[in-house]
Amino acid sequence: MRNFKLAIAALAITSATGASAEGWVLNGDQSVVGFGSIKSDDTGEAHTFSGLSGTVSKEGVAEVEIDLGTVETNIDIRNERMTEYVFQNAPTATLKAQVDMADFNGLAVGESTVTEIDGDLVLLGLETPVYMDVFVMRLDEENVMVTTNSMMFVSTEELGVNEGIDKLMELASLPDITRAAPVTFRLMFNSGATES
Repeated sequence: MRNFKLAIAALAITSATGASAEGWVLNGDQSVVGFGSIKSDDTGEAHTFSGLSGTVSKEGVAEVEIDLGTVETNIDIRNERMTEYVFQNAPTATLKAQVDMADFNGLAVGESTVTEIDGDLVLLGLETPVYMDVFVMRLDEENVMVTTNSMMFVSTEELGVNEGIDKLMELASLPDITRAAPVTFRLMFNSGATES
């Protein structure tokens, strides 16, 4: 499941692209992580996390947190069940990565680049390596956008949430829920002071 929500986080890191001497801060109001699921063989549904925060230091140390309580599946009871059974009421998932800021310092306003990022996602006490292919664009002198550049999939087994998925199936009387989910994200960063 190498690239999950959190994939988002790693992405964020890369946004350090326009590189400010003071680092970068994630704009949570303009950022979102999305993931999909398929149940009963052919019913696809889209879900999101809106509670994102994070920073990228001037040294390239990136850390992004996802508020698991902000999961939105468009069904209230399912939101509650995801929080309780899949995420086990854990408050956040954290993505950490180290980025070479020199790779992004040269981006001018309107320029973009595609890059690969490796990091670690911490969820439910488990640390899972994640890899993502991201698109980074400098929108203006103080804003950078980071998005998925290609389809990413995450495995519920690697994340350690299979038992929670089993419980969702039981409660909703479903024959199946796929154990691999597509993930997308849009991360917006602003220049601002961060601690090294």
